[in-house]
Amino acid sequence: MTTTLKIDSILHKDLKKTSNVDRKKHFQKLRIIKYLYSNGVRTNAEICNTFNLSLPTAMALINQLSKEGIIEKQGQGKSLGGRKPDLYALKKHTFFVLNIHIDRFNIKLAIVDNSHSIIAEENIPSEISSEVKIVEFLFEYSSNLIERSEIETDKLLGIGISMPGLVSSKDGKNFTYYLTGQESESLQTTLKKKFQKPVFVLNDAKSACLAEFRFGLAKDKKDVLVISMDWGVGLGIIMGGKMHTGVSGFAGEFGHIPIVEDGELCHCGKRGCLETIASGLALVNKAKKGLKSGEDSLLKMMIEEDIDRLDPDLIIEAANRGDQFAINLLSEIGINLGKGIAILIQIFNPELIIIEGKMAEAKKFLTTPIQQSINAYCMIQLKEKTKISLSNLGRDSNLLGSTVAVVSNIIKKHLAKEKAELN
Repeated sequence: MTTTLKIDSILHKDLKKTSNVDRKKHFQKLRIIKYLYSNGVRTNAEICNTFNLSLPTAMALINQLSKEGIIEKQGQGKSLGGRKPDLYALKKHTFFVLNIHIDRFNIKLAIVDNSHSIIAEENIPSEISSEVKIVEFLFEYSSNLIERSEIETDKLLGIGISMPGLVSSKDGKNFTYYLTGQESESLQTTLKKKFQKPVFVLNDAKSACLAEFRFGLAKDKKDVLVISMDWGVGLGIIMGGKMHTGVSGFAGEFGHIPIVEDGELCHCGKRGCLETIASGLALVNKAKKGLKSGEDSLLKMMIEEDIDRLDPDLIIEAANRGDQFAINLLSEIGINLGKGIAILIQIFNPELIIIEGKMAEAKKFLTTPIQQSINAYCMIQLKEKTKISLSNLGRDSNLLGSTVAVVSNIIKKHLAKEKAELN
């Protein structure tokens, strides 16, 4: 008989009056939950090998988690000559994470379950501004989405927030945007009080990098750079099989390296940043300038003469329809970005560079000029060892990344607590 337990009750189980043997079992069960979340369906043998458990011990833990309604059998794997092994995975809707992805002109809310399925979502047009009371704003819209989704709130593990700017996940602060109200306590602390759930704040490029590291092309690789291209340009760094964030958590501000002497003023306050010539914002600005000067393009019809409707998606669509003006714009962005990537290759010597974000949907219109630029500006011995690929995770990589951050941090916290109590 299956007794369905809430994940919350497992994470917050009182172990003070239990024996060391039971504590160790609970410890192993949490590790198995985290493992299955990150790796999907697995056999008993794979669980044994990962955690150095005997087959009977692992099977006993699996059976307990099955009885508690946390994991379930999902068919059988391939046989290597004997009986086909049973496959196990977390049961759908075992837990949920509320994800909030903030970009420069939009906020996306999404409730994601442990199988990485989006249960409910909402897009809210909202420009980053100091005038927005972000805590109240997010809490109101999020509460409405949670209510509409009809999920059980005790299955909601926490909230993950990915956003642009100088974000310190350790401090829970954004040092670029939404500074009002962060002086007395961090954005993370304020939101935690509102939601009464754990909250994790991380930079959007780091979130995308985390998703690639766990589920994308960077999985099981050691030295990878993930370049996020939306309105801005961000960088996630994986070196030696670990994500690197730097002493303050700000490593990867790729978009703000100086490229153009006395160039355009960047929103960061400096001139000539890469972001001013190789980003979604740069693409739109160049398109506006060209159309105003009389360039012939499908974009005029697509925006119905309202130039403020221009965005990277429309320009990419025009390029796919054969519009030469749009193709040339993307080529210019790619060449500029390629110069910056050539610098990264010569500093980090990565095996793989993944380009993700809405600009990645330009595909060959962006990757071909990037490669041309790398060929021109990068040393042969380094560039030959580096592969350039487009992400296969789609536009929801930020949501996946912030989900991983929430799940990993919460379980890691409980594992550390229990390990300390066992020692």
